[in-house]
Amino acid sequence: MKTSTFDLRGSFGTLDHLGVEKQLLRVPGVTRVSANAASDSVTVSFDEARTSEAAIEEKIADCGFHCGGRLVPRHVCVIGSTTLSSVLPAATHPADHRSDGVAAKSVAPDRKPVTAEHDAMAHEMGHGDGKDMAAMARDMRNRFIVSLVFGLPIFALSPMGLDHPLLKPMFGLSLDLTLFLLASAAILYPVWPFVVAAIRALRNGVLNMAVLVLLSVGTGYLFSVASTFLFKGQQFYEASAVLLIFILLGHWLEMRARAGASQAIRALMDLAPPMATVERDGKDVEVPTAEVLAGDVVLIRPGNKIPVDGEILEGKSEVDESMLTGESMPVSKAPGDTVIGATINRSGSFRYRATKVGADTALAQIVKLVQEAQNSKAPAQLLADRASQWLVLAAILIGLATFAIWYWMLGGTLLFALTMTITVFVIACPDALGLATPMAIMVGTGLGAMNGILFKNASALEDATKLDVIVFDKTGTLTMGRPNVVEVVTAEGITRDEVLRIAGAIERNSDHPLAIAVLEGASGITLPETRDFANIEGKGASAQVEGATVLLGNRRL
Repeated sequence: MKTSTFDLRGSFGTLDHLGVEKQLLRVPGVTRVSANAASDSVTVSFDEARTSEAAIEEKIADCGFHCGGRLVPRHVCVIGSTTLSSVLPAATHPADHRSDGVAAKSVAPDRKPVTAEHDAMAHEMGHGDGKDMAAMARDMRNRFIVSLVFGLPIFALSPMGLDHPLLKPMFGLSLDLTLFLLASAAILYPVWPFVVAAIRALRNGVLNMAVLVLLSVGTGYLFSVASTFLFKGQQFYEASAVLLIFILLGHWLEMRARAGASQAIRALMDLAPPMATVERDGKDVEVPTAEVLAGDVVLIRPGNKIPVDGEILEGKSEVDESMLTGESMPVSKAPGDTVIGATINRSGSFRYRATKVGADTALAQIVKLVQEAQNSKAPAQLLADRASQWLVLAAILIGLATFAIWYWMLGGTLLFALTMTITVFVIACPDALGLATPMAIMVGTGLGAMNGILFKNASALEDATKLDVIVFDKTGTLTMGRPNVVEVVTAEGITRDEVLRIAGAIERNSDHPLAIAVLEGASGITLPETRDFANIEGKGASAQVEGATVLLGNRRL
């Protein structure tokens, strides 16, 4: 059984994702599906013997969405231009390398060679022709502006608006024709995403906000067009246009919030450096991290971030692994030791052989864990999903009943009855019900990951509110990340200030975290001059202090 998270582009609301879940569960071999409206992704558990990731992508595309492949850091993983078969989580040599950062051909076992185009500075989730949430928010903003620009004149010219004597139809056209042209511009382009989403939802067997919008805005516009050209009757151009303006404003703000909620995942992805220095044909060249293959020899200098996981071949250093372990102290590394991608080299230089790249790195696995937790559903969310679909159907039935009561039973005007019906269609949609919990889970798990706390699933996050006591497994897990001197134990005849004076003089030449702590402890003490300072990797340092050779370090020194 395998679990993968897929990028889902082009979604248009919570219930859109329920349609994807419904269709994917029909794929043979798929056992569990959890789609997330807030992150625009779907997590699928499936039997590899019965189906494949490519088949799941194809099914997502059949549902009317753009699938950008498995969600992995773009600048960490080699991603192809079309299908998931281009993702090489453990690509190995032979390879036709290119150092210009534009393209790389790589060969992995049981795979055909593929070409992956790269943007060396790309720091984003997914790829391809589908829009990400930020792009969708910009698109919705543009549609809102178009609708507002053409909608306000309609409102001004209509009985609902100012109806001022100085306001006249443009270019000598009749009022009906002027309203038709303005309404067409204010409605047809801005409403199109709702039309696509409504058709997709109906095809996938769900009712969502887009269906209600299409019923309300579409009914008003089409009836008005008919009354303009086919028969004389009431027109609802202004009602449809003004309603759409408010709907677009609401969806624009919603998509901005959804885009912001995914910042935590992007921050995790950005922990890995976009570029790496590797040996190619006997020379050290800089290439995108996505082009580093298993078996490559990577050069790391002081202060560099380690691009991928591997094993040190030569050199010694100290590496800050707090990103993974939470330990504030650097860890000494020597030939044969393992290094983890996205950790920071503090002091010496070394070369290491890449062993895990792409989706196999520790960082990619952490990102995958967070994505799966974000896409899992708390008990409250399962209830909300079931209720949402029934509430949309109820909204449609109540809207139709509203029209029947006001127009036929109470004798209201067609304009008033239709306006009330359109209003019910829109305000009764339970989109917020289905979006609130995923947004909360996404923000909670994302903030937890940024602070070193990983939640396995949404249920664990929900249950965390009931905790009274938290037990941590080892010392040093909860720190401020800044060591400080709390006690000085001296030999007989040596004072505390004397120890700090000599130690501070030596540590003044070092940038080790412990050196900073010692210097802070020796603040206010006059430090002597030193000569011949030498840093001893993994052990400490030595220097000449007042004519004597002084060694300062751990017990291995």
